[in-house]
Amino acid sequence: MLTPFMRNHEYNLIKRLVGRLDNNIKTTADQKVIAATRHTTWTRVMEMFPSATEEQKRFFDRIPALNRSEEFQAYLSELEEYVTPLEKVTEQQLKKLFRKVKKLKLPPLAELDFRFLTYIGWTDISSNKLFIVYNLDGKMAGVEGRFSPTNKKGVCCLCNKHEEIAFVTAQTKVKSGSALDHFGRVGNYMCIDSAKCNRNITDVSGLERFMNDVLN
Repeated sequence: MLTPFMRNHEYNLIKRLVGRLDNNIKTTADQKVIAATRHTTWTRVMEMFPSATEEQKRFFDRIPALNRSEEFQAYLSELEEYVTPLEKVTEQQLKKLFRKVKKLKLPPLAELDFRFLTYIGWTDISSNKLFIVYNLDGKMAGVEGRFSPTNKKGVCCLCNKHEEIAFVTAQTKVKSGSALDHFGRVGNYMCIDSAKCNRNITDVSGLERFMNDVLN
């Protein structure tokens, strides 16, 4: 058995690519098209891990040979075992990240499966606030933002999927030559359901861009 080596967003992308291959085999009669899709799927997965070990490469080399739905399901179940959990945090760590928030509502940490989290996200409906905690540049960082529900679906800036979204704005310092602090706001549309967003996300660039825009 391999040692866990992939992050949640990488797992999500492989799961999506392998799922598309499964669907292609079910719906396409042209064997040349299927062969091309097999190769493309394998190539994209391999490109995700340029420093893969020989053992990891052998695991991914099994993808082009998958054929029946049962084989795909078994492969994806095995894939779950190689997901590296997000670094766990305690209630005290969260309180420290959001020390300025009075009566901070905490997420149910004991109920979270950290393997399938790219970030920890939760909402406080009473204050219309959304909280995001993410390991940014090797250190856990937190962002607090106000959300305005749109009551419709749109594209989330974090996972890039079409889901129920809210417009989230967070306060950020504006750099200037003055000794006085100036504040601005950074805003974007994102999933109101962070659990669903974590299941969708396949690329952390949008998340890291939002975090950096707020914190730096």
